[in-house]
Amino acid sequence: MRSDGILGSRDSQGSKAGASSRSKWLKRRERWLVVLGVILHAVYMLSIFDIYFKSPIVHGVDPVTPRFAAPARRLVLLVSDGLRADKFYEPDAEGNYRAPFLRNIIKTQGRWGVSHARPPTESRPGHVSLIAGFYEDPSAVTKGWKANPVEFDSVFNRSRHTISYGSPDIVPIFCGGLQHSTWNTYPHEFEDFATDASFLDMWSLDQFQSLLNRSREDSKLKEIVLQDHLVIFLHLLGCDSNGHAHRPYSDIYLNNVKVVDHVAESVYNLVEDYFRDNRTAYIFTADHGMSDKGSHGDGHPSNTDTPLVAWGAGVKYPKPISSSNHTDCGFRFVDDHVHDAPTPAEWGLHGIERVDVNQADIAPLMSTLLGQPCPVNSVGSLPLDYINMTKADEVEAVLANTKEILNQFLRKSYIKQSHSFYFKPFKPLTHYSSLLDKIEGLIMAKDYEAAMNLSQNLRSLALQGLHYFQTYDWLMLMTVITLGYIGWMIYLILHVLQSYTSLPGIIFGMEQAVQKNKLGKVMLVYTYLGVCEYQFLKALWKHLSGRRMNYVFKLLATTAFSIFILEFLVNSFTERKLYTWCFLIAGAAASFYLLKSIPWRPGIPIFVCLACWFLSPFTLMPAEIPDNNQLVIVSGAIIIGIGIAARWLDLHAGGSKHWLSICNHELQSLNSSVLFYLQAILIGFSSLMVYLSTSHRTEKRELLLTHQLINWFIAGFSMVLPLFSANSILSRLTSIFLGFAPSFLLLSIGYEAVFYAALALVLMAWILFENTILNLNIVNKSSASIENVDNHLILGDDNRSLQLSDLRIPLIFMVLFNVAFFGTGNFASIASFEISSVYRFITVFSPFLMAALLIFKLFIPFMLVICAFSAVTKLNRVPRLGCYFLVIVLSDVMTIHFFFLVKNTGSWMEIGNSISHFGIVSAQVVFVLLLFALTNTFTKDIRCRSAVPSTRKAM
Repeated sequence: MRSDGILGSRDSQGSKAGASSRSKWLKRRERWLVVLGVILHAVYMLSIFDIYFKSPIVHGVDPVTPRFAAPARRLVLLVSDGLRADKFYEPDAEGNYRAPFLRNIIKTQGRWGVSHARPPTESRPGHVSLIAGFYEDPSAVTKGWKANPVEFDSVFNRSRHTISYGSPDIVPIFCGGLQHSTWNTYPHEFEDFATDASFLDMWSLDQFQSLLNRSREDSKLKEIVLQDHLVIFLHLLGCDSNGHAHRPYSDIYLNNVKVVDHVAESVYNLVEDYFRDNRTAYIFTADHGMSDKGSHGDGHPSNTDTPLVAWGAGVKYPKPISSSNHTDCGFRFVDDHVHDAPTPAEWGLHGIERVDVNQADIAPLMSTLLGQPCPVNSVGSLPLDYINMTKADEVEAVLANTKEILNQFLRKSYIKQSHSFYFKPFKPLTHYSSLLDKIEGLIMAKDYEAAMNLSQNLRSLALQGLHYFQTYDWLMLMTVITLGYIGWMIYLILHVLQSYTSLPGIIFGMEQAVQKNKLGKVMLVYTYLGVCEYQFLKALWKHLSGRRMNYVFKLLATTAFSIFILEFLVNSFTERKLYTWCFLIAGAAASFYLLKSIPWRPGIPIFVCLACWFLSPFTLMPAEIPDNNQLVIVSGAIIIGIGIAARWLDLHAGGSKHWLSICNHELQSLNSSVLFYLQAILIGFSSLMVYLSTSHRTEKRELLLTHQLINWFIAGFSMVLPLFSANSILSRLTSIFLGFAPSFLLLSIGYEAVFYAALALVLMAWILFENTILNLNIVNKSSASIENVDNHLILGDDNRSLQLSDLRIPLIFMVLFNVAFFGTGNFASIASFEISSVYRFITVFSPFLMAALLIFKLFIPFMLVICAFSAVTKLNRVPRLGCYFLVIVLSDVMTIHFFFLVKNTGSWMEIGNSISHFGIVSAQVVFVLLLFALTNTFTKDIRCRSAVPSTRKAM
């Protein structure tokens, strides 16, 4: 017989049987609990995306046949992928304009302006907006470029025939399943970021020229080319590829603008020489722009502002600016630009009227020029300032545009009404039919001005109605999701209290029950675990009511402090500089506490302070990481230096009783030294490869295959080595840090390489802090207290029960885990994914492999944090899964807050960022669990020698 803390006296055999049965039941229960959590969070994430990222496409909408003559027989659409408006319109350093042909068109033949794209400014959504006239569900970007998530109508569908050449990522989207089309694409291997990609534009031009030449001898082909309602689409990828690889201010990118202008001129000459009927309309534009860092995706003007030039049949001629045609009407475009924004002086186009449009407006413009129905899901508004038609035809064109949008509204209204128990109609359009009749009457009376105004007003109401039904279920879903999260959190807290704390034994008096009957021990465990949550809550409330006020105050203070930390983390998503203040204050506070508390090793407080302060500046760095390969190379030396210091500490400090928990001389061997030297050599070699690989790109040379293979080998081989390191905490964590360093260095382009080292120092400071607290408990507490700490409801695997003070572990983990999100840029911003990070492994465009490498780079800091977290739980002998559940509860508190911060008004960039924040935190239940599984390979066999002279080891 022996004492077992709060469980009273028991014998060894009975305790083993009870613990074994309880452990098996608990594992089964938690397995289902994890599955439930994953499913619940996945469903709730899908629900929020069903509101804000719901596809605007509605099937079953009838096209509206226009009642006017087509101004043009054919249309040429030239899309220069990734071309910024400013780089297109502004002159070069010598004062010469880069697009002389199109500039001459602007001055003498056509109309010009800026087309405003809507985030996400990616190639697929941009082309869908241009050609189909609607802003596609942004999540379609993640579904791949090669297939349509849903089928949609487009200008190409309505054409009699479409001829298209260009990128294999864009052309098949619109022409892959189109029977009346002639198209071709170049191989993916052509998209090599290590070369000048302007030849891709020339490839599209050569293909089109070859088709025209063949048609002169092929009668069937010539018959196709001579049809009316013909669309010719050339996708020009050069600027996009060169912008990614060399930046939009590089000579290669700027020269590509000249190449694009040459393509436009050549196509114009070829078409005019071939048809000779002046019945061709031309539109030149871009799908998105390019940031200075060579990326795109967000709502920055450099990404949303694209050039637009239209000329030819049915297009108005240039118009001088006057006070009557240049007014600020207060209208805001989809990228939140104000209407009539001032034109930069360096563009040299002040005297010619500029007509800006939303990107989706180009689709109805093309349909009107061809005299065909608008795409049935188009939400673009016909820009009248571009079309050259009679007043009667203008009204008919606007009315056709209005009816198409109205048909979508009516279809969505019908669908919502048929699926709703209580339907609330959009009241401003309850009498839409009378408005249509009034417009028809005004047209019959030839009152075109009034008919135009009424048609435009009706179109505006129809667009508002579409938005109304797009967010129709918003309030209901908000309520359901909020209640669901709260219920899940309550259940999870109850589970932690029942399974990982000593409260059940205290509340239900399990000591007495165990003493009564040895044979009933197993049944007692099942009975205890089966107690319903309602009874447990009643007992818990009674227990808390009987405690002293200081205990309740401590509980409330801990809860308030936890909520403060979580609110701090919520605000850090928009204000990264908060982390700077956090680590400055935390470093000073922790070192002051340790200096006052510990009588030994005064170097620990200084190290903790310096480590926190070293990490603090990184969240002040720009989210778009500047290139600095010298800093990456220096970081390799810093990482090796940290490894040497950790190795020295492991070898020389393990003899002290205060370091027993994290160092272990008994586990050191000759192999450990060899492994350390090998890892250091690999880090030095990876720094050398950073220099060699970058120098080839700088010299505009292709990355050698040998270099790529060496980089892949270093990255893969180095990550396996930590598995062979010693099992003490410091040895294994040092080896993990060194093992992932080569991969991170090869994927780094700037300051994030130093951040990797700084984060590792803070993680080491955390472990030293926890080790110090553990030793303080030994020194400061009585032997009875030590026994109570050591033997609180043993949970198996030498784990004790959780206490209120242990909440600091998941809280510190949350802070470090989130700073890993934003220390290397802005994880919540699409544009912060710097594609040049992968150029040392691959240069040929491969979106999925490149994305995998970028995600792996982002995972590495998280894996360090998870490994440190696992080490801390073993050091404190607390159940890791119990702490994981607390992490999920804490992250769900943040999730609910982010859920209420989601915006459905304002710019799309603000809406997208608010939803991405919600998605990131909501996904942590899966994200953290996945990282636990990945890192468990490295941390499962870590051995930690207890610093507490326990009377027993495990139950």
